[in-house]
Order: sequence, then structure tokens, then C-alpha cells
Amino acid sequence: MKKQTFDPWAWGPSTNSVQAVEIKQPEGTLYCSGQVALDADGVPSNGTMREQLIQTIQNLEQLISESGYECQGIVRLNVFTTSTMEFFTTCGDIYQNFIVKYGIKQATTMIEVKGLFATLTVELEATVVK
Repeated sequence: MKKQTFDPWAWGPSTNSVQAVEIKQPEGTLYCSGQVALDADGVPSNGTMREQLIQTIQNLEQLISESGYECQGIVRLNVFTTSTMEFFTTCGDIYQNFIVKYGIKQATTMIEVKGLFATLTVELEATVVK
């Protein structure tokens, strides 16, 4: 895989994301369904958004790993949340630590939604290449 990122504005590096990612000659591409804070039995979390994001990231990491890919191959990461304000004030450090841990430089979109399944408050949707 050959990866090139594009971020033409000076404020870009402070976001831990990029405006565009180009992939040439990928060995494979994994399109992940949105991952949420469900336990192994499919029961949704009743925890805080922060607790849910921790579980959601763990689920995403497991899905990517068990699919034969690596998190550093994430090129697109979309965030769906029931409150962008709550996400930024209570979860920003967890999200940023995840991005930094793997050295991910991804195109991203954050969308506030009216609701998610059951009691869920955050969902991550990823595209991964190798």
C-alpha cells in the first residue's frame, strides 16, 4: 500500500485527522460496519458516553485485528454521537489517545444524530487498508 495524506490548511495538524487520504496499490480494504458499545452477547451498554467510547474502541480494535488488518491502516473514521458537545468535553482524550496510539492519519467526519440503537450514544465506522 502507498498512502499519501493531504491537509492544505495550517489548522489541520491540530485536529489529529487529515482532509484527504489517497491509497495506491492496496493489498486489501476492510469496510467496517459502525461499531458500538455492545458486549459479547450483543447487549448494549447503559454506561456513560465515555465508558461507551472505551468499549466501542475495544470492539473496533478486535474486529480489525480478527479480520487480519491493523488499526494503523485506518484511512477513514466516522464518528456518530448523540451529542457532539458531550463527546468533545468528556471523550476527546480517549479518542485522541486512540488515534495517537496507532499513528492514524485518517479522513474523518463527526455527525450528531438524534439517536442510536437502545441506550447507545457513540458509534465508530472505519475503513481500513493494508
